[in-house]
Amino acid sequence: MESKRQQKFAGVIQKDLAEIFQREGMNFLPNTLVTITKVRVTPDLAIARVFLSFFNNQNNSLALNTIKAHASEIRYKLGSRIKDQARIVPHLEFFIDDTNQYVERMDKLFDKISKEPRQEDKLGED
Repeated sequence: MESKRQQKFAGVIQKDLAEIFQREGMNFLPNTLVTITKVRVTPDLAIARVFLSFFNNQNNSLALNTIKAHASEIRYKLGSRIKDQARIVPHLEFFIDDTNQYVERMDKLFDKISKEPRQEDKLGED
């Protein structure tokens, strides 16, 4: 359970990282839209786990590795933005947010289930 302080700090980080990726994301990943879907901060505010989704990109793991390679540069840019709001700039850990893929997989399963004959339909045929 996150405290209000963690949630507020995570919101600040998410907003500022979104602006960084919007303005300078093309330097890291050309022709790719990077969205920060969620930020989770540890209770001591030292680590921020940033969940990303990539649009217009074929290889998400390669994109994630590219972002991880630029993590110190991104952290520096974040630090210059939040220096008046935070004592320390958190260490950034990046992850792929696979929520969209999960939703698509579940939709396909539900479609498959809805196309199968129902149990009562089978009983009525006897």
